[in-house]
Amino acid sequence: MAASEPLAVLEALAGSRSAAAPVSLASGVSDWPGVADPEGLRGQLLDWLGQYANAGTRRTYAYALGLPIAWVDAIGGAQSARSGRGTPPPAPAGPLHDLAWFRWCARQTLDPRDATARHVKAWLHALDAAGAQRRTRQRMLSTLSALYGHLAETGVVAANPAALNRARLGLSSTARDASPTVRLTAEQLKALLVAAARLPYSRSPRLARLYALRAVAVVALLTLGLRISEVVGLDRGDLYRTGGDDVLRVLGKGGLHREVYLTDLVRDALAAYLAERDRLSRSAAPARRGRTGADSTPMLATRDGGRCSRVDLYTLLRRIAAHAGPALDGLADRVHPHALRHAYVTIALEQDARIQHVQADVGHATIATTQHYDRGRRSRASTAADLVAAAIAAAPA
Repeated sequence: MAASEPLAVLEALAGSRSAAAPVSLASGVSDWPGVADPEGLRGQLLDWLGQYANAGTRRTYAYALGLPIAWVDAIGGAQSARSGRGTPPPAPAGPLHDLAWFRWCARQTLDPRDATARHVKAWLHALDAAGAQRRTRQRMLSTLSALYGHLAETGVVAANPAALNRARLGLSSTARDASPTVRLTAEQLKALLVAAARLPYSRSPRLARLYALRAVAVVALLTLGLRISEVVGLDRGDLYRTGGDDVLRVLGKGGLHREVYLTDLVRDALAAYLAERDRLSRSAAPARRGRTGADSTPMLATRDGGRCSRVDLYTLLRRIAAHAGPALDGLADRVHPHALRHAYVTIALEQDARIQHVQADVGHATIATTQHYDRGRRSRASTAADLVAAAIAAAPA
């Protein structure tokens, strides 16, 4: 196999098999460029990925490294089949996918287990040259370091080649770094909700109403500060009452669940959407006592009842933003699901919510992560820029 092929062997390994089926070498493929024992390496990688209980985390890491999504879906295939919780389809390959670590190694005919710090630095330079932003390179390096940390602990490699001095590479970050995410105000979130309800979604009146209600439900759920992976992973059974309150049981990072309290906005949006969906499918669920057959169905469903993907909701949100009117002028092409999560934190802090409460709401592992969003308190009144400009203007010519 030519070394110039972008790790085509990995695609062949994935083949067209189902996610739950074991993946083996495809016909005609006997090697991985530079790797003498591809099945051994694959087993070591799956051993690392298998440590993560959350399927979304496994998928994210696999995608960042350039591995077939079918590999990681196979890890939890049996468990998913038992629970009835489906898996959203994988996202399409992005512009940097061919520069993912294992694909880059394949082009160099390099066994990833023989990689050194020099190789990792060359890879980072390639990403930089391809236009990868600093935060993107930070995330990709962090993923790589986590992998090699595991391989070093298990004796597969002697040391972690990705344990580099990030300050020297210009990749260090602190909680004070300004986030590049667009800052949305409460008024702009309201404009998104209004646009979601008014957009034409189908020529069929019955479907147009359903899709409009679904769009409102999507935006409403994102105003709770949920990650997009958490939204698409919700089942109807994750909505229930406890202590007299409506809550969502959200599966977050690390396979950890947390309870998220519903606002009136979200409760009403979900109730309207689910009622219309049940009406059209003629399978309205009765009032629940315990659990019902509706519990394991997706909260947000496609037309055929499948689970919406992150790409589906990302595309939907961009379309809504583009039709949200003057409130989103100049910002529509920068609106994405994380921007609404970001807005939840910044607006909450502006309203003097306790930072510990906000941390629990959004599932941040540490207060430091929540503090990173505290730039929401910044305003023109809290900057010295105008004072400096005034001093310059008053200075003698």
